[in-house]
Amino acid sequence: MIIVMKLGVEQSQVQETIDRIKELGFNTHLSQGQNRTIIGIVGDVSSIDESEVERLRATPYIEEVVRVSKPYKLVSRDFNKEDTVIKVNGIEIGGKKIVVMAGPCSVENKDQILNIAREVKKSGATLLRGGAFKPRTSPKDFQGLGEEGLKFLLEAKEETGLPIVTEVMDTRDVELVSEYADILQVGTRNMQNYALLKELGKIDKPVLLKRGMWATLKEFLGAAEYILAGGNQNVMLCERGIRTFSDFTRNTLDLSIVPVLKAESHLPVIVDPSHGTGRRDIVKPMALAAIACGADGLTVEAHTNPQKAISDADQTISTADLHSLMGEIKYISRMFGRDI
Repeated sequence: MIIVMKLGVEQSQVQETIDRIKELGFNTHLSQGQNRTIIGIVGDVSSIDESEVERLRATPYIEEVVRVSKPYKLVSRDFNKEDTVIKVNGIEIGGKKIVVMAGPCSVENKDQILNIAREVKKSGATLLRGGAFKPRTSPKDFQGLGEEGLKFLLEAKEETGLPIVTEVMDTRDVELVSEYADILQVGTRNMQNYALLKELGKIDKPVLLKRGMWATLKEFLGAAEYILAGGNQNVMLCERGIRTFSDFTRNTLDLSIVPVLKAESHLPVIVDPSHGTGRRDIVKPMALAAIACGADGLTVEAHTNPQKAISDADQTISTADLHSLMGEIKYISRMFGRDI
């Protein structure tokens, strides 16, 4: 259930409404946009008598009380009609500008990430992505440098000014990764790691939540709901491809979910054409298609020498191709009233 406050409502009236809800035995979730203040009631609201709902509706400073039947209430458009815009070091994600997160799959060594970061900066991309902790299919594959990799990322940020996006895999690492990263990424294999999602709900860092490789729309938004229910409202939804019978790409990049997510949720939507396809030769067209579908940003794997990348070499574009891609992104973004 959500309560929509009238325009010009005073903070004391908002607090009075929150206190009334708490007296009924429920917690609340407050969303204050530029034009609207909305109070979400958290929990099983079926026990709230309709007469109590009518009393709330009759309150002079309450515009509407709406029962939300969807299991994902806090992430839904019903809860917040306005697009959520997440600010990271002065960069707005979910606004008019398209953001591009670029960098290697894995941080391999200091020189590698510094050189790539310099090229990412020159290309005009907005954020630096790179994995310090890597969930790999085989335990024999490179698992990442851990905290050493985080330190290398921080050095790259200090030199270039690019905010850091990196993955967190374990509840025990949330605090450590938060010390270095500007955005914490949840990988596809951890989308339904509910203990991790709950822990991320407690922090004040934005979260990039990747769709599980077999996840439905309901399951994806339900995972985001865990983070918002914990108090962290800064969540980005990332489509990164799903498993289908198709065998000519690593995954099937489900671009059809982008406009649906934009309609169902107020959260920013990011697309990962690298993992979504597993083929560097089609990263560019899928990236451009993602923007045409309404995505707010992209995350792209790029390397100065992709053929020698330790992980995900087949889907990693060169930094030279990244420069070219950024030019085309700028062009197509303007066609849809966006910019970079």
